[in-house]
Amino acid sequence: MHRNKASYQITPATAGILKTRILNWAAPYSILAFLDNNGYPSPYSGYECLVAAGAHRIVACDTPDPLLALQEAHAQQPDWLFGHICYDLKNILEPKLSSAHPAIHGFPLLQFFVPETVCYIDSGQTTLTIETTADPDNIYKEIQAASDTIDTSGIPQLSFTDPMSRDMYIDTIETLRRHIADGDCYEINYCTTGTAHHMGLDTLAVFHALNTISPAPFAAYYRLHNRYMMCASPERYLRKEGNTVLSQPIKGTARRDNDPLKDEEIKAALAADIKERAENVMITDLVRNDLAHCCRTGSIAVDELFGIYTFPQVHQMISTISGTLRSDATFARAIRTSFPMGSMTGAPKHKVMQLIDRYETTRRELFSGTIGYITPGGDMDLNVIIRSLFYNSATGILSRSTGGAITYDSKPQSEWEEMRLKAWALERIFM
Repeated sequence: MHRNKASYQITPATAGILKTRILNWAAPYSILAFLDNNGYPSPYSGYECLVAAGAHRIVACDTPDPLLALQEAHAQQPDWLFGHICYDLKNILEPKLSSAHPAIHGFPLLQFFVPETVCYIDSGQTTLTIETTADPDNIYKEIQAASDTIDTSGIPQLSFTDPMSRDMYIDTIETLRRHIADGDCYEINYCTTGTAHHMGLDTLAVFHALNTISPAPFAAYYRLHNRYMMCASPERYLRKEGNTVLSQPIKGTARRDNDPLKDEEIKAALAADIKERAENVMITDLVRNDLAHCCRTGSIAVDELFGIYTFPQVHQMISTISGTLRSDATFARAIRTSFPMGSMTGAPKHKVMQLIDRYETTRRELFSGTIGYITPGGDMDLNVIIRSLFYNSATGILSRSTGGAITYDSKPQSEWEEMRLKAWALERIFM
């Protein structure tokens, strides 16, 4: 497909307003993906903002092997692809797994689309580039004419209900600790889902509020007709550039404090916390093992272990693992060997995914799956879908899922408090 391409000079000072204009311009499209880095400095950030609007072609991949179908579709017609993979793709990657719970929102298992128009702001925030089947100058004029504000005053007050009470949650944590003591697993990611109901929710306003309160480097606003996701994820799942793949799992969370001195104490305590470091190193080893199935022998490296990064709501412990792909390995192979991401499962992965389905009360769907993009050249960047809200405008159901990693040293009350801290960061928008 031929695209017309043009670039326009911008400045970092005006990039924020421009992103709002682009979001308002793209919002009427029934299929769109808005990916925002929110100005976080990183040697791995390819774009400050990347937007895909309108679907020229859908790659639904409703086949026995969706990842192979995705790879073949890209190979036959190399182009931009934007889309998502639901957590429940695990059932195809591991045929002995299943998902017992019904879906709440009904996102397709795996779906990507070739966009009509792609807009991106470079990481230095000096250039806006528009690639489109239409006239890029006309698109640019439409963007400049769009509003530079998003009204959040109409967001309703909502209360979320969760089938998992505090006592039930703590009892489940104790049960999972017994599984660990019995040798069934070493670490398990356990989550619970809260729901609310409101017809006619302004999802754009909700995303803007979330992205303002909790700006994150892998934020996303995603629409597939009547299904929406508003995401404030700080976590990268998998990046491919050339023959290098890289993953940055998060394991280890601590709250922020308004007192700068206290906040630094909390940050230092997270860095030294034995339990959090144990969680992190287990997932780092799991990711190393996953990538070893698609990378050259001896190329796997831990570029950073136990890095502490600060976000508006929390401090996080993040490690970085990279490797060099084998000559015969594709982007689909890299996904196949590492999905779902270990930070959202635990170890050993196959066993904990069985336990997750047994003890969680809802199907994860898009939560703990991934959204991102594949370039025409076959590079990609995919996030981990956490800190997110999901909405179906046909049913009016709004949901959020939160939780944490459980080890034998986990204190059930502390795990409850961590889960509620993450839930509050999402629910506060509706208070």
